Amino acid sequence: MDKNVHFTDVKVCRNYLCGTCPHDLFSNTKMDLGPCPRSHLPRYKEMYDSAIASGEQFPEIRSEYERSTQAFVVDIDRKINANRRRLEQTPEEMERSNAIMRDINEMEEAISAAMSEMESLGEQGRVEESLKELAKVDALKAERGDKEKELQVLQENSGASGHQKLRVCDVCGAYLSILDSDRRLADHFSGKMHLGYQRLRELVKEFEKQRAGSAPVTQRAQTANGRRRSLSPS
Repeated sequence: MDKNVHFTDVKVCRNYLCGTCPHDLFSNTKMDLGPCPRSHLPRYKEMYDSAIASGEQFPEIRSEYERSTQAFVVDIDRKINANRRRLEQTPEEMERSNAIMRDINEMEEAISAAMSEMESLGEQGRVEESLKELAKVDALKAERGDKEKELQVLQENSGASGHQKLRVCDVCGAYLSILDSDRRLADHFSGKMHLGYQRLRELVKEFEKQRAGSAPVTQRAQTANGRRRSLSPS
């Protein structure tokens, strides 16, 4: 990046400047967005933080950050609602879904192991072996993609049934089995994707509190008076 570029330039990631870029939150997860197309150079964030500390305001940067964060939450909420509608399946369909999900989970574990091995080999300078692991990762990701499509088709074409063994995580939209062990559930809730969406939701709540706190005094007073009236006995 050009040293003359200022942190307000559109080439600089505004999510990164403000503290949370989804490209970082979801790296190496099912929701991996790939590298952020905008710059994440630490010196830009240092300059931005210094300017904010000195009292400068950058409403356009902040506004873009809030809109981007809220868009991710709206999108995952839409996915959660869709996933919940797909959970009406027969016991046979559910058994098949669970089998596919197990396959997907095993592939994800294999991908994680292969990526770690690939990085280790690369650090040792064993380039050819590292490339073989990379090919293995690509093949596993392709196979996982096929399984995910198979699961989606099954869920979209399932019949209604009261025998549901899956539920949808209300934070990240992932399917969870009601038969999962406590350890497996703990692994999910401490997983990078779940924590990433949890962080985005926390940010949206913070934005709402900040907006409420910055409302004009008269508006806050009217709101408070309205609440008191609604609580008063008639």
